[in-house]
Amino acid sequence: MPTGRIVIALDGMGGDHAPASVIGGIGIALEKYPDADFQVYGDSLKLNALIASHKLSASRISVIHTPSAVAQDAKPAVALRTGRDSSMRKAIDAVAEGKASAVVSGGNTGALMAMALFVLRPMPGIERPALTSLLPSRKGDVVMLDLGANVECDSDNLVQFAIMGSAFAGAILGNRNPSVGLLNVGSEDTKGKDSLREAARLMREAPQLPWRFHGFVEGNDITAGTVDVVVTDGFTGNVALKTAEGVGKLYVDFLKKIFEGSSWLSKIGYLLAKPAFQTLKDRLDARRYNGAVFLGLQGICVKSHGSMDAVGFANAIGVAHDLVKHGSNETIKTQLAQMSALFGSGLQEH
Repeated sequence: MPTGRIVIALDGMGGDHAPASVIGGIGIALEKYPDADFQVYGDSLKLNALIASHKLSASRISVIHTPSAVAQDAKPAVALRTGRDSSMRKAIDAVAEGKASAVVSGGNTGALMAMALFVLRPMPGIERPALTSLLPSRKGDVVMLDLGANVECDSDNLVQFAIMGSAFAGAILGNRNPSVGLLNVGSEDTKGKDSLREAARLMREAPQLPWRFHGFVEGNDITAGTVDVVVTDGFTGNVALKTAEGVGKLYVDFLKKIFEGSSWLSKIGYLLAKPAFQTLKDRLDARRYNGAVFLGLQGICVKSHGSMDAVGFANAIGVAHDLVKHGSNETIKTQLAQMSALFGSGLQEH
């Protein structure tokens, strides 16, 4: 476990509501995480003015001026080539140079992915880092990866995702022995693509795993909470994520329209059910699940949704803080070594 202060680098200009959402998020995080300090990269005039207006203690916040920021619509290749002095790149560089333990940005996803991969590099034994986050289920939060970083994956990639996902579950959810399932079109052993069946075989035949392999799961198992970690390729994971988000919004809209009726019965019903609906709203609040992680890099990189407010950005900071505090990258490295030993000469040569 890391000791002493946890330093987190922040892209102060990344996101639809930056830099206000970033500084507001820091204000929340300062109270919630007393062992954390923050380096904020961006327009120093704007950042310092916001820090002063929020009356935040400067002793735990360092502002580092950068002359530019990555545009939300910038092409990843262009951002990588021209954004060396941007707030996003400088925040990532801080992790690579050992000045910070993690980076958080609400900026352009493609640019962040490209820059983080180029600067931080994948861990030894990880071929492709995966975008990872939490989703709500009936039994609690579920870890899911990949959510869009890798459209096509082979069996080795999926096994590596299982390793990273189980470590993430331990750091964020405190689940040290999570169950892992491979997302498929059916639970039968004969279903799915060759890569899925081969990944399942590898995990079933391993004599010892640092998690419980459940087998194949289907789409409805995600919200049912059948397993703690759902592993899939980035194409399927992104479609599943966006579908879940859309269904959640649709459900809330339906409820709102029902109780917007003009009848007095509808109004009374709404008043009686209002506390329960507030609980439901809080449970499904997207800000609560904000903070997707590029797992598998030699440095912790957290992506905040660009539309998030201060509360949502603070939650993304919390994800970065917990990953550092609980040594998630060290756990991934240890489990990779264990898996390589189980397969003799490594996953890539099974």
